[in-house]
Amino acid sequence: MRKLFLLVVIVMAAITASAQEGIYLGGGISLWRNNDVDKTSFSITPDVGYNLSEKWAVGVELAYTHKGYDEDYKVSTNAFALAPYARYSFYENKIVRLFLDMGFGFSTYKAKHADSVNGFEIGVKPGLAVKLNDNFSFITKVGFAGYRDDYYRGEENGFGVGLDGENISIGIEYEF
Repeated sequence: MRKLFLLVVIVMAAITASAQEGIYLGGGISLWRNNDVDKTSFSITPDVGYNLSEKWAVGVELAYTHKGYDEDYKVSTNAFALAPYARYSFYENKIVRLFLDMGFGFSTYKAKHADSVNGFEIGVKPGLAVKLNDNFSFITKVGFAGYRDDYYRGEENGFGVGLDGENISIGIEYEF
C-alpha cells in the first residue's frame, strides 16, 4: 500500500514538473465518522488529465478507500481503483462547463480476513465545472449510468442509472 501511494506521488510530481498547457490535476477527499457504530471511513481520489481540444479531454482517476469498523466485528476494508476516461464538454460559457466522463474502471478491495474481490465498471458520469479563476475550477460529478460488477463503491451489481446522493463527487481541479 505504501509503495502504491509513493508511486502515485512520484507520478503526480513528474507530471507537475513537466506541466504544459492543457494538463489538469484534480481530485477529492472524503472523511466520515459514524459514532453509532464507531466507524471511520476515508477516501482519496486524485485525477490527472490532458485537454485535447476545447471539447475533448482524456484522463485517469486513481482511488484509495478505507472503511474501518471498530465495534464487535473489527472488520476493515481497503480498496484501490484505476479509472481512465474520455471527457466530452458539451456546453461552456465564461464560468460554467457541463461535461460527460465516459470510461471504465477496475478495482480491487479486500476485507480483513477475507479474499480480495476484483471488479469493474463501464459507463458515463455527467459533471459540472465552475471556474473559480484562470487555473482553479470547482468540479462535481452527479450520478452514474452504466454497468458495474463487484466495483469497490459497493453499489449492487448490474446496470442502470443512479442519481442519488451516493453518486455525487465534489472536488477541485487545477489547470496548467
